[in-house]
Amino acid sequence: MIHVLAFYLFAAFVVASGALTIFARNPVHSVLWLILAFFNAAGLMLMLGAEFIAMLLVIVYVGAVAVLFLFVVMMLDIDFAELRAGFVEYLPFGVLIGLILLAEIVFGAAAWKAGPLQLANRAAPIGHEAPNIEQIGTLLYTRYIFLFEAAGLVLLVALIGAIVLTHRTRGGVRGQNIDKQNRRRPQDAVRNINQPTGQGVEL
Repeated sequence: MIHVLAFYLFAAFVVASGALTIFARNPVHSVLWLILAFFNAAGLMLMLGAEFIAMLLVIVYVGAVAVLFLFVVMMLDIDFAELRAGFVEYLPFGVLIGLILLAEIVFGAAAWKAGPLQLANRAAPIGHEAPNIEQIGTLLYTRYIFLFEAAGLVLLVALIGAIVLTHRTRGGVRGQNIDKQNRRRPQDAVRNINQPTGQGVEL
């Protein structure tokens, strides 16, 4: 009985928070409602036994992504009058996307009622006696180790590409000479002065 009550509680908060994220007029309030939706979605994942996904929702989405959204929104100078004017302009496109998502939800619910596909044992052939995190770790570092390393290489290439694009030569921007900085001696950069009291500093 407690599981049913907890499910309906978390599910109701997720739906309500999602709706308030969309309909809140203040963008800061929208981000805060989004954080609440993430927390309740993590609760639903815990009830399903997927504690790893629940921790990802809290640590990655709430602790990093949503907080980044919050800082960006708070630093922006948003013109709410212009924002409301754009809402009317893009309303037909938004309604079209909403209808597509609704059709996908109906199709998914019908497929779920037809019966589950027995694909889990082929994709993750591990028994149910081990915890969820242990099963994921076993799969990542045994069966899917090469795919895991390939994903790491892709992220490394993306990181190097971002650094190269950032350090490219641009007009009006002074470049950083690391070799010149390393060759600079401390005595050339710092000067100790015994400054008398009540007198100014000569630069």
